[in-house]
Amino acid sequence: EARGESRRAVLESVHNNNTDEAMRKIAIALLALVVLGLGVFFSLPGLLDQRMNSVANPAPYPAGASATALHQRLFVADLHDDALLWPRDLLRRHDHGHSDLPRLLEGGVALQVFATVTKTPRDLNYERNDDASDNITPLAIAQRWPVATWNSLLERALYQAERLQRAAADSNGRLVLVTSRRQLADFLAAWQRDPQRLAAVLATEGLHPLEGRLENLDRLYDAGFRIAGLTHFFDNEVGGSAHGIEQGGLTRFGRRVVARLEKKGMLIDLAHASPRLIDDVLAIATRPVLVSHTGVQGTCPGPRNLSDRHLQAIAASGGLVGIGYWDAAVCDTSVAAIVRAIRYTAELIGVEHVALGSDFDGAIHAPFDTSGLAQLTEGLQQAGFDEREIAAIMGGNVRRLLLSQLPEE
Repeated sequence: EARGESRRAVLESVHNNNTDEAMRKIAIALLALVVLGLGVFFSLPGLLDQRMNSVANPAPYPAGASATALHQRLFVADLHDDALLWPRDLLRRHDHGHSDLPRLLEGGVALQVFATVTKTPRDLNYERNDDASDNITPLAIAQRWPVATWNSLLERALYQAERLQRAAADSNGRLVLVTSRRQLADFLAAWQRDPQRLAAVLATEGLHPLEGRLENLDRLYDAGFRIAGLTHFFDNEVGGSAHGIEQGGLTRFGRRVVARLEKKGMLIDLAHASPRLIDDVLAIATRPVLVSHTGVQGTCPGPRNLSDRHLQAIAASGGLVGIGYWDAAVCDTSVAAIVRAIRYTAELIGVEHVALGSDFDGAIHAPFDTSGLAQLTEGLQQAGFDEREIAAIMGGNVRRLLLSQLPEE
């Protein structure tokens, strides 16, 4: 009997050891799966950046001698870039996405408007989106943004502004955040001496970061924002989106927001606005408005592309229309399609109201990255625009508007 008990004890010990070893292996395997899952999760933003911000052709982007020489003399400005959303160091050159400081300078860009994206709906489309879902929350978590940004659209806008401010501080003067006419004038004087520098202007893509509170506009202003898009891909407290459910006009809150924007000297951006919202804003605006990135119905019909009537009304306000580079804006991925939209708009409302609105890094497929902008100068030459007109379209109009409309100090 004693021998039997001893044998059972030995067997139980072996069984327990085997069980413990099996559990350790399971635990190690589960840990490995968790680590692998986290690795995939945290690498997802970079993978999305590479896939969603693509180009039809890789660099370099050659242009003819005449266009290259002209391009080097131009003040080039672009009204819309979403690079702040992605895990990309603005000061370092990358082989993916559309922009960073080295490529912006290589492309001859002197002023870039950087927009902050704070919320986009799942299954995003151009026709109808509600505000019940959000793609940016997991993107923010995966990029290890501060915890405050996980549940606050305002904090997301402020954090992206902080990223731009840090990049400017670390750039040895090559990247300058401009918030006033005086700062822009100082930048222009420095740029004339050495064009290897970039002015940056902050914009928000939609005013849902206000979170329904007018005082939050002051927080955006204090963080450096000087251009305010009213809506993005869904209706918000300010008004209707071209892609929203109701697609209505200005709300009562929205009217208060417009008044406060004008009082503070912030430019109103009607990109993504519903037709009714555009009408309502133009009816009460006392300062020029702009559309930072868009197409036009005259060359490419689409839900968010501007009608002739709205183009004329925006020009009548003294504003600007930034022509985009992606297929839904210009119905092709080519320099020729961009130039066709620019030509149509210039003939309808005048060259002085046309600008560039790339939507670089906004999950678009573009014909080139920002280092290839000399090809657009060449396209404008080939379309018959003269040097004065090209200079206005490529950035002179933006410079003029900002010098007259930014806050004085």
